[in-house]
Amino acid sequence: MWFWPIRVPHHSLCSFLYNCNFNKTLTSKPSLLLSSLRQSQNPRSRKWRVSVEQPFYTFYLPNPFKRYVEIGRVAQINYGKEYGRLVVIVDVIDQNRALVDSPDMVRSQVNFKRLSLTDIKIDIKRIPKKKDLIQAMDTADVKNRWEKSSWGRKLIVQKRRASLNDFDRFKIMLAKIKRAAVVRQELAKLKKSA
Repeated sequence: MWFWPIRVPHHSLCSFLYNCNFNKTLTSKPSLLLSSLRQSQNPRSRKWRVSVEQPFYTFYLPNPFKRYVEIGRVAQINYGKEYGRLVVIVDVIDQNRALVDSPDMVRSQVNFKRLSLTDIKIDIKRIPKKKDLIQAMDTADVKNRWEKSSWGRKLIVQKRRASLNDFDRFKIMLAKIKRAAVVRQELAKLKKSA
């Protein structure tokens, strides 16, 4: 697990811990607080690690990020004419842009603000050939993994709902009414028997 060090001076320790939603009674007494932090949990499962280096306390916080911009990271384009398309980051151009590629699109550069990173990562080298990219995506089974993920399923449902016509929406409304009636009847039976 990665930890982020945060250095806090002695004089602002209480306000730092108070803002981090620590136990409010402990934040008034730094020495009591630090001893409780050191003794509170097993070192392996501890959420906070503390080291004292005069005149600072250093807190090591667990890294909140799980998805990184890296070569092989699968992302979804969230803005523009390619909206909704799954792409793979094949190179990082600078701190704002990445070179992305997909089996059914031309390799292009995209701003990071227009990319939503997914949990899927494939094993590729930097700037691979198109056939190597397609082979790596097939090997990693990216399409099926995406469709089985909760994010992918939600987008499939959204597309399906958007493609419904008026009569389809009417049929869905009737089905919901029937389902609610069945649930009410079963609930009434359970209440009577109880």
